[in-house]
Amino acid sequence: MTATRPNTPIANEGHFQSHYIPSTVDEQSEMLSALGIDNIDQLFADIPVEFRNPHLDLPAPLSELEIQQELGRMASKNRAMGSGPSFLGAGSYNHFIPSIIKSLITRGEFITAYTPYQAEASQGTLQVIYEFQTLICNLYGMEVANAGMYDGATSLAEAALMACRVTKREKVALADSISPAYIDVIRTYCQSQDIAVEIVDPSNPALGEETACLVLQYPNYFGYIEDLEALVDATHVQGALAVVSCDPTAMGMLQTPGHYGADIVTGDGQPLGIPVSYGGPYVGLFATKQEYIRQMPSRLSGRTIDKNGKTGYVLTLQTREQHIRRERATSNICTNEALYALASTIYMAAMGKQGMKQVAELCYHKSHYAAAQIASLPGYSLPIDKPFFQEFVVQCPSSPTDINKKLIDLNILGGLDVSEKIPDGMLLCVTEMNSKDDIDALVAALSELK
Repeated sequence: MTATRPNTPIANEGHFQSHYIPSTVDEQSEMLSALGIDNIDQLFADIPVEFRNPHLDLPAPLSELEIQQELGRMASKNRAMGSGPSFLGAGSYNHFIPSIIKSLITRGEFITAYTPYQAEASQGTLQVIYEFQTLICNLYGMEVANAGMYDGATSLAEAALMACRVTKREKVALADSISPAYIDVIRTYCQSQDIAVEIVDPSNPALGEETACLVLQYPNYFGYIEDLEALVDATHVQGALAVVSCDPTAMGMLQTPGHYGADIVTGDGQPLGIPVSYGGPYVGLFATKQEYIRQMPSRLSGRTIDKNGKTGYVLTLQTREQHIRRERATSNICTNEALYALASTIYMAAMGKQGMKQVAELCYHKSHYAAAQIASLPGYSLPIDKPFFQEFVVQCPSSPTDINKKLIDLNILGGLDVSEKIPDGMLLCVTEMNSKDDIDALVAALSELK
């Protein structure tokens, strides 16, 4: 079942060989002439011939029906979230998603993944972004927030770059307790700009005068809560900025980073009404102090008054590479995740202050119940003696990978193997989605798996 565009000639050798390219042979020839070349192959002259058109051992084409059936068979091999208890976190969390979110974000008015360019035709979406920014400021205790980034990792990397611009320094210090994935992304961002990256112990960061910022995670990658106030104060003494990646769910019961004086606060919006979805797409959260607003990356929706005195919403302070000279751009992120920013906005509005507090308290109390029960098992212990929110590390009597394989046979999705950092360590996460029966089933299973 293939379709050919009527009256579109199929190009000869040296031209595009596709039914779906709308340009005609004459139009292709005109473009090649303007480029001063004879055929399309000359555009790829820098690529060695042996790598240009590799043979692809592809199966024969299928009809739409056959493709749907094949994809269905592949999907049936997956373990669907909810088919059994899950205790996996480490950045993607199984939280309750109110049904109102899908009902609203699938409305025709909102079916777009991007920020609108035409304010006069997009007042609704711009207002949603404005409300999103306001809610993120309230959540993190900060003064300004942007329209969102790609995800938590890119938000944190952009924050590190922003700190370098503000301080005019070229070294960033990363606490060794932040996510390894976040560290990798920050290194990738910094290497092309000759920004040095240093890994430090948050119990004694020892920052130098050349350090632009100290990057922290709250709670940290292992789920534990560090002394944010002392770390922020020590960072400011060295003239550096305090950058904090913060779990938004934890803000239902923990004091905000803004309260402790953080300069830039980022996070991943996934816990705010976004499904796990194999790790993405998500929406990055980004907030800062008012004094740094002109160095803030991404988009910013502002509220103003039109010529008739009515409230209107516009994109403002657009310091991005599409709008100004590239060398002056504060970010290379070309858009924001507007659809998931909408989902997060609906989540926060629907849950409200008390709802988010209840979710946080459920996560806290259930995780502490689970930790206490597991720690009482012979061979299991809690190697880190610090306060935690919803994640904690268990030291197992054998390989966590082997234990997880046995757990999955019992239809239980276990935690993340963090043995590289903590010998035989498993990072477990307990959210409001885990019932007491789920936790008791995990404990019973672990007691048999040694």
